[in-house]
Amino acid sequence: QVQVVQSGGGSVQAGGSLRLSCTTPGYTGLVTWFRQTPRNEREGIAGLGPRQTVPYYDSSVKGRFTISRDDAKNTVYLQMNNLSPEDSAMYLCAAGYSGGLWFIPSKYRSWGRGTQVTVSS
Repeated sequence: QVQVVQSGGGSVQAGGSLRLSCTTPGYTGLVTWFRQTPRNEREGIAGLGPRQTVPYYDSSVKGRFTISRDDAKNTVYLQMNNLSPEDSAMYLCAAGYSGGLWFIPSKYRSWGRGTQVTVSS
């Protein structure tokens, strides 16, 4: 089991920025950020593999969010800029990737506890 420790998030006004962090001690595989919709569905928004491979982004965040990682710290960051109220959600970090489509929640066996992001208009 991969340990997943999240930090960051909070409240911000529209147009503002936040950064999330996800630390996975000893794990260097694909790490993906999901957010939970009001219907309790998890949608993949950004993923990044080891050694600065090409990142994955959902179209809803591309150009506004940037995923990066510090391999020495086993930490993946999600920089979120130009936030809008539609970005308000619980954000979860996932690791322990088993292969296949990166944005499918069942492909990950380890999850962080989640962090709330609230964007006010």
